[in-house]
Amino acid sequence: MQGLAVGAVGAGTLALGGCGGTPQASTPSEKGTGAAADTGSSAATVSELNPQDYGYTTNSIDDFSKTTLFSDWQLGPITLHHRMVKSAAFQLAFMKNNPDEYINYYARMAEGGVEMIWIEDFANIWDFTASPLKQDYALYDVKGLLDTLHAAGAYVGYQFDTMGSPIGPLDFTENFIGQYSIEEVREWVQVIIGIAEQLHGDGFDAFELNFAANNVGQSFLSRARNDRTDEYGAQSLENRTRFAVEVIQGIKEACGKDFIVQVLINGIEANDKSLGADSLYTSLEETKAIAQILEKAGADSLHVRLGPCGQHIAQFASELYFAVRGQEGSNGFGNRFDFSRHFQGKLRANHSGCGIMIDVANEIKSAVSIPVGAATYMDPAQAPDYFEEALSEGKLDFLVMNRPLCVDPEYVNKLREGRIDEIAPCTRCLHCFYDPDKDGKLLEHCRVNAANWRAYGEDMPEGYEPVPVEGSKNVMVVGGGPAGMEAARIAAKRGCSVTLYEKNGALGGLLSSAEAIKGPHENLGRLSTYLSRSQEVDGVTVVTGQEVDRAFIESEKPDAVILAVGGLRQEPEFSSTGGTQVLTFGDVVGADMGDRVTVLGSNCQSVDVAIYLLSLGKDVTIVTPDPLDVFEKGHSVNMRHFVETAVNARGTRIWPAAEVKEVGDGELTLVSEAGVDVVVPCDAVVDMRDMQPNTALIDGLSGIEAIAVGDCADPYNIAEAISSANLAARSL
Repeated sequence: MQGLAVGAVGAGTLALGGCGGTPQASTPSEKGTGAAADTGSSAATVSELNPQDYGYTTNSIDDFSKTTLFSDWQLGPITLHHRMVKSAAFQLAFMKNNPDEYINYYARMAEGGVEMIWIEDFANIWDFTASPLKQDYALYDVKGLLDTLHAAGAYVGYQFDTMGSPIGPLDFTENFIGQYSIEEVREWVQVIIGIAEQLHGDGFDAFELNFAANNVGQSFLSRARNDRTDEYGAQSLENRTRFAVEVIQGIKEACGKDFIVQVLINGIEANDKSLGADSLYTSLEETKAIAQILEKAGADSLHVRLGPCGQHIAQFASELYFAVRGQEGSNGFGNRFDFSRHFQGKLRANHSGCGIMIDVANEIKSAVSIPVGAATYMDPAQAPDYFEEALSEGKLDFLVMNRPLCVDPEYVNKLREGRIDEIAPCTRCLHCFYDPDKDGKLLEHCRVNAANWRAYGEDMPEGYEPVPVEGSKNVMVVGGGPAGMEAARIAAKRGCSVTLYEKNGALGGLLSSAEAIKGPHENLGRLSTYLSRSQEVDGVTVVTGQEVDRAFIESEKPDAVILAVGGLRQEPEFSSTGGTQVLTFGDVVGADMGDRVTVLGSNCQSVDVAIYLLSLGKDVTIVTPDPLDVFEKGHSVNMRHFVETAVNARGTRIWPAAEVKEVGDGELTLVSEAGVDVVVPCDAVVDMRDMQPNTALIDGLSGIEAIAVGDCADPYNIAEAISSANLAARSL
C-alpha cells in the first residue's frame, strides 16, 4: 500500500500535538452509529467498546437567522436572541493585573454577538476557600468591565465557586462538611447571600451558584460526600438540598426576583476512580428530583454538566474520554468506561464527546419548567444540523460554551451570517487549562488564537488586534502549513502586501496527514479550512506548486521573508533487515508492517503514531532517549494524563532514557535506563525522533528581513508553531 505523500526529510510545519474536532475539509464518513470513520487511513478499525459515529457534522441550514439556535428565549426577566451562552471558565483570575487584557477579552465576545457572559469567580470574595490564584475583589476594575460589556449589549453574570476545602487539596471524594456546626453552615448561607447582594449592587445581572464538582454546595447535594447527620445531611433529598434552597431563597429575598440565579449541578455522576462503584453517586433520577426542588426555591435556570468523581477537567472537557483513538472511553485512571452502561447509559457518547450531555439535559428539562442548558463541547459550527435538531426538539434550552468562543470571539456573528469556514475552530487540545508553553512562561494559552493570554503582555503589548504596518511592506511567506498561513494572515491584517508560496498543490501542510494518524476527533481538517479561507478573506496572494530557493527569493526582492517550511526529520540510524522494517512518518499509514512495532521517540508526534498503531491492533513498544518526565512533550498536560494512562493500560512498554543498539532480524536490542541490554521482538521500527531546525534557505540572507517560524525554527507542536508565526508577523 502507498504511504503518506510526505517526504522522509521535509516534515512541514506541523507537530502532531493534541487538538480536537471533526474535519470539514474532507467530509467524514456518514456511516451509522457504531461505524468507524475512514479519514484517510487504509486500515481504519472499529473499536468494539464505545464505537463512534462521525457522520454528525452535516449542515443543511441556508439561513441561520431562522433557526431555533437564533431564536428568542427567556432567562428570568431578560430576553436573549440566540441559544449560545458563554460559561465561566476561570480565566480572568490569570489576567488579574491587566484590566486592558481582561476587559477586552470579554468585550470582543460581546461585540462578536455573545449576549450572556458568565464571568468566573475571579476574586477571593469568600474566605472559607480562598485561592492563591485570586486577589481581592476591590483590586479589579469591575465597573470598567461591566460598563464595557453592557455597552456592547451583553448581560453579565458572576459564577460563585467554593472549590475544595480549607483542610486539604481538591478531592472529589473527600468528606469534610460534617465537622462544621449548624451555626457555621447557616453563617455560610448568609455570607453567600451577602456576596450576591454586593455583586447585584455593583451591576451584575445574574449570579451562578457552582454546586457541581467538589464545591461546597455539591458536598451537601452528594450522598458520597455529605457526612453530616443533622438537617443538612444526606438522609433525604430535603436535607441534601436544604443548603442550596436557603441560599437561593435568601438571594431572591435580598436582591429581588429579577436578579437571575442560575445553579450549576452535576447532571449525572459516576465513579471514574473505582469504575462502576456508583451506589453513592447521584443518579439522573435523583438529579431530576433535586432540580424540581431548586426550581421551587426560586432558581431561574439550571446549568448541567458531567459528574465524574475523580477529575475536575473531565466534568467540562468530557471529550478527553475520546481523545485516544481506538480507546474511546479511557478515563485517565487506566480503565475504560462502557458508555452503554456507565452513567446509566444516558450519555451521547458516540460523537466523540460532542453534545455528550444533550439527553441528560433533556430528562432534567422534562422535570422542570425553567430553562436547562448543558456543557461539554457545544459547538454548533462543528455540527449545525445536530445542534439545531436538539434545540428544535426542545431537548435543552441553551448551549453552555466556553472554548469555541474563546478561540473566536466573533463566533456568534459569523455563524449567524453563515460564515462557518471563517470561524477559528477550537481544537480541543486543552492547552488553555493550566498548561504551560514550551518555556513554561504561560499558565494558559490557546493553540489556535495566539493572542489569548498574550495580549497586552510582554509579547503582545499592542493587544489583541495587530497594529497597521508603517508605510508599505512586501512580505513573502514560504510554506503553507499552519505556521505559514498564520503568519500570512496576520501580516496581511497589518496592511502588508503578502504572497504565500507553497510547493505542493494545496495549502495545509501536514494537517491532512496528521488527521489520518490522529483520526477525526481533532479538528485538523476544520483548522486547515479556516486558515486557508483566511488567506482569501485577508487578501493574501497564494501561489501553490512553487518551489522557493535562494535565487527565487532574491529575484522577488521582498522587504521581508517568513520561512515556515517545517522541520527536518533525522535520517534513520538503522536500515531494514529481512525480518524488521525501518520506517519513517511518511511510511506509516497503509504500511504492511507486521504486528510488533517499536516507535522511536516520545514527542507528541511519536506518541500519536503509537496510538494510531495501537488502534490497528499492533503490539507497540516505545523507546526514547528522553527521561519519562517529558514523555509526550508537546501535548497539553491534560491530554498527557489521559493518553499516557491509556497507553500504559494497553500494555505498551515505554523505555525512557534508552538507546537503540541494534536492529536485528525480527528483533531490536536497546540499552535501557538501567544500563542493560534488552531484546524486544520487533517486525517494524518507526523512527519518530525529534525533528531538527530547517533554516538553511534564509541563513546568511542579506538585505532582506528574514524570520523562521514554526517547526523549521524550533520543532515542537502546533501551538508553538502558530504563536511564533503570529508574533513574527506582528514584529515586521
